[in-house]
Amino acid sequence: MRRRHANTLGRLTAVCLALVAGVLPGPAAGERLTIACGRFASEYTLCREAAQQWAEATGHEVRLLAPPEAADDRLALFQELLGVRARQLDVLEIDIVWPGMLGEHLLDLGPELGTAVEDFEPALITNNTVRGRLVALPWFLDLGLLFYRRDLLEAADLAVPETWAELEDAATVLQDGRRAHGDNRFWGYIWQGWTYEGLTCNVMEWLGSWGGGQIISRTGRVTIDNPHAAYALKRAADWLGIISPEAVLVQTEPESLAQFRAGHAAFMRNWPYAWAELNAPQSPVRGKVGVALLPRGGGDHPHGATLGGWQLAVSRYSEHPALALDLVRHLTSAAVQRERALTGSYIPTRPALLQDPELLDAEPYLALLTRPELALVARPSTPVGDAYATVSKLVQRAVFRILDEQAKVETTLPALSAELDQLGRAGVAR
Repeated sequence: MRRRHANTLGRLTAVCLALVAGVLPGPAAGERLTIACGRFASEYTLCREAAQQWAEATGHEVRLLAPPEAADDRLALFQELLGVRARQLDVLEIDIVWPGMLGEHLLDLGPELGTAVEDFEPALITNNTVRGRLVALPWFLDLGLLFYRRDLLEAADLAVPETWAELEDAATVLQDGRRAHGDNRFWGYIWQGWTYEGLTCNVMEWLGSWGGGQIISRTGRVTIDNPHAAYALKRAADWLGIISPEAVLVQTEPESLAQFRAGHAAFMRNWPYAWAELNAPQSPVRGKVGVALLPRGGGDHPHGATLGGWQLAVSRYSEHPALALDLVRHLTSAAVQRERALTGSYIPTRPALLQDPELLDAEPYLALLTRPELALVARPSTPVGDAYATVSKLVQRAVFRILDEQAKVETTLPALSAELDQLGRAGVAR
């Protein structure tokens, strides 16, 4: 067993070293910390710059790891590293649904932070508190948004769609118009359909906008097998080959963004970070893009948006926990969050910053957060705890089969519901 542990640790150490993207030295020979951060190139750059500020101010060094881009792969790496108590990792950037899965390996930040936690969004602090332990500080908030080609809508005299029916109609008009001019690569609506966490987020938004529930209720009851959920999934499947390319079934956020940024789509579902990417100086669609809430189903249904966000946590196995926490304090500070909002379109987790006039002027999607018809849909990570990864995978596989026409909704949802119920009876998903 010891040999196996040593071999695993050695292999993981090699992986870590292979992933090291740079060392940010301070002015003096201090300690060295390692942080895993940055899902995309732009986010990695912002993390590196803020970590450099801390390194120069404290005299310590910060080593940056560039973890896998896909959330599922990143989680698997973190679980392996923390599972063998690897000391090569001090600070981790974790998804909003991971505190329950990783909490036992993360430092309790509460005792040191004290009342400072009151400066953060309370719901996020609650989300990051596992069995009374605050295992991460909120870094930025995410929600699913609809990005659209404002110039094309205006040219066609079309309004920004409020419902899925309006989006389908507008997407068809714009797609037909572009193809009539020879652009056969142009599509009406693109989103993320690959079997990873992004598909779960899309599913939550479809269900939320049609009154289809949250897969598993807050009390732990499985609710996915209902007529509204079935209708929402059928409707999404009908987009394929009509307004959405079959390629969405292998797309994650970066692929969707690249296609939209290249001018090959009218509408796109993505996260707020896309705003800065689409309006960067070198972007072909700079100044031509608008952002709105994702469509609602119609009637009294809300605009559903998956609640997302990323947190910063300190490994319990860090050799320098006090320094690691100080680095987290800096990265989540008001000054750093404000800069990230202005340059990277990341939504601050400090409510006071959401009243900043300059931020509201620079980031139009911030005003969308106050619309009463917005429903932030939380994934069922709280009721299922550390079984969430299993639950999400089951949902992804089942929905993918529906989208890929390998299975029918009428048989897939009852089977999925039974699987999730079985997890509950086994004491795993409750």
